[in-house]
Amino acid sequence: MAEISKYKILSQAKKYFSESNYQKALEKFAFVLQTDPSSKEAYNGVILSEMALSGEGGAEALFDYYEVLKSEDQESADEIMSDILDNMEGTLEKLTELLSEPFRDKLEEEDGILYEDFMQILHENNNNFKEVFENIMFSTKVIITKKEDFLNFLDQLIDNGYNEMAMNYLENALSVYPTDLKLRELVDKVADKKESIED
Repeated sequence: MAEISKYKILSQAKKYFSESNYQKALEKFAFVLQTDPSSKEAYNGVILSEMALSGEGGAEALFDYYEVLKSEDQESADEIMSDILDNMEGTLEKLTELLSEPFRDKLEEEDGILYEDFMQILHENNNNFKEVFENIMFSTKVIITKKEDFLNFLDQLIDNGYNEMAMNYLENALSVYPTDLKLRELVDKVADKKESIED
């Protein structure tokens, strides 16, 4: 299969998944896997789609986590997700346990902190986002694992004048979730901020 058509089908599969059309997503991921058995992304997509179809809690959260990881490093994201899915036993407790391990490993590897810890530091510093973010940004990586945290983080970036950085994140996120209304609202917010600066 040509690389271009492979990525096009994977993109369609992710779009179906984000729209909760898990059957269609499964078919697209499975098609890529049949023609390219070495595609970890297709393999992970098949497993996540099957989980979602069987009503397994956590499939959507895992999918969101996978997308965040991929925006940082595609190869290690595929490895981490494959490890999680290969070791899963289908229970929510196991899912939580498996998720927390790669997070902790990743935190140690990258001197990172979870977003909830970042928010705690922010609270302890009178919610001075700019100061806390700039202190952390150059020495530590903030690891975001939930979509609502990601949206909140983008909101904070825009409110504090980090429009270019917010736009970079938004462009990546919109390539995965092109119809997401909240992401579109944030794009409009950045545009409004730029207009008010230019006026």
